[in-house]
Amino acid sequence: MADPLTGQVLDRRYQVGGRIARGGMSVVYAGVDLRLDRQVAIKVMDATLARDPAFVDRFTREAKSAAKLGHPNAVAVYDQGADGGHVFLVMELVRGRTLRDLLAERGPLPPDTAVSLLEPVLAVLAAAHRSGLVHRDVKPENVLLSDDGVVKVADFGLARAVAAASTSTQSGVVFGTAGYLAPEQVAQGRADQRSDVYSAGILLYELLTGVVPYHGDSAVAIAYRHVHEDVPAPSVAVPGIPAPLDALVLRATRRDPAARPADAGAFLAQLGAVRAELGLRRVQLPIRTGRLPRPLPGPAGLAVPTGRAGTPLGADWIAGRRHGEHNVTAALPRLAGGPPSPAPGDRPGARPRTNREQRAHRRRLIVGLIAVLLLGATAAGAAWWYGSGRFVSVPPLSGLTKQEVINQARAAHLKVKFGAAEYSDKVAAGRVVRTDPGAGDLVRRDSTILVLPSRGRAPVPVPDVVGRNQDDAVRVIKQAGLTVNISNEYSGSVPEGSVVSQQPRGKAVPRGSAVALVVSKGADLVQVPRVTGQSAADATRTLQERGFTVARHEFFGSVLHRVFRQSPGGGDRAPRGSTVTIDVF
Repeated sequence: MADPLTGQVLDRRYQVGGRIARGGMSVVYAGVDLRLDRQVAIKVMDATLARDPAFVDRFTREAKSAAKLGHPNAVAVYDQGADGGHVFLVMELVRGRTLRDLLAERGPLPPDTAVSLLEPVLAVLAAAHRSGLVHRDVKPENVLLSDDGVVKVADFGLARAVAAASTSTQSGVVFGTAGYLAPEQVAQGRADQRSDVYSAGILLYELLTGVVPYHGDSAVAIAYRHVHEDVPAPSVAVPGIPAPLDALVLRATRRDPAARPADAGAFLAQLGAVRAELGLRRVQLPIRTGRLPRPLPGPAGLAVPTGRAGTPLGADWIAGRRHGEHNVTAALPRLAGGPPSPAPGDRPGARPRTNREQRAHRRRLIVGLIAVLLLGATAAGAAWWYGSGRFVSVPPLSGLTKQEVINQARAAHLKVKFGAAEYSDKVAAGRVVRTDPGAGDLVRRDSTILVLPSRGRAPVPVPDVVGRNQDDAVRVIKQAGLTVNISNEYSGSVPEGSVVSQQPRGKAVPRGSAVALVVSKGADLVQVPRVTGQSAADATRTLQERGFTVARHEFFGSVLHRVFRQSPGGGDRAPRGSTVTIDVF
């Protein structure tokens, strides 16, 4: 059937030409910008998406963000609009082939070629990350090798817009391609710059080995492996790959986002360091073994760009779907390019069908289509349940109270069992230290997870430091994981600078607790008053008031009872509490 859009002019500016490809989410056409007289690619969204105001609004914002990118290695976004119920995107029409085509033709690439291909990809991702834009769907289908030797990355902004439309009505939908999804995209449905780094790391793995690290019977099975398995070194699949490239792939594909390069710019810097270390040459791109077929003429006099064997290009990279590739979101089918096969009755030389035969043929087609749709719906439901539908992600529960844990687990369709409390230096007593399985792990719906609360900080024995000098005492207490508070007082029995007493002493306390030390200032010296000439009674009273004790010696036959000598003498300094001797006659 003729495409009703072919030949029309959208927004009184863009003439729609030949269809490049059609898929479940969009149709891609070659076109002409009549105002600027240049060839463009026009991507017209499915009518279902076009009727969703939230999608149209998000799509407009993301298209504007992508248009501002302005990087030479990004497929340029020229315009976005809506006309007569059609929501469309106008982009640069790149003549060439995709990186997927090159991998299918060549298989594993030499290290210098792989690095030369990845560098421009990371360069445009780095520019996007600096602008706050995350691609979310980095893969070979979205990397173009143009005929003039430029690497281009497509679909900036579109991934987020379509993902938002998919998740607006479905909870737990993950947008992206299973073979390249970062673990956090699968487990939490979130993506940031480090998610693009992970996908680019998988891309580097594929450039070096010719295959992605994980394979499975379904998209869910592949995504599950990203969450629970570490990406192997490329040299395991292809021996001889240099160790620095192995290490770079492993760093970029760590399951913990914090362990990866922070963004594409950091990844690009590390890739440059590896290039320099290995002395890799720069390879001219693209690498071709044969000549590119001439463009096929499309309707309305527009040329349709072609790839290997004369097949149309442009749709696969715009839509991001390829043959044999698993997608996580069922609402994102691949675009199948090329003209439809002729019906048996349309073959040259075939006998024309009668009206009755044509009606019978249509009925058989309708019945067959209904059967296929029913089987597909049943299979999709079964796949959802036996795949992702019966699994949920363990929510982060560390630091929460018991009641908060129960509420969060109930919301995530999980049950909890509280285990024995354990000591923790970071989590307050009564709150949750950790769970088993841990946060982000996939478990069966309605299963029970073990929750371990905190007992607070573990107690440590307090060392006895009474009598030690201050420096030694402080060092010993800090080595035990405790803190120190110091005060000073005079002591006639403990030397200056040594510990007089401590509190607590002889017991265990929580790690980080404070130990109070009293350090000697030495003896408290005071001036001895002069009491010679005073009566024995007055002299004794004066000395005792100053804090001294008194030793009294009376000579035989004493009559006056007055002090004629004292030791220490008046004006001398002596420790408070010491003894002053007075002689009385």
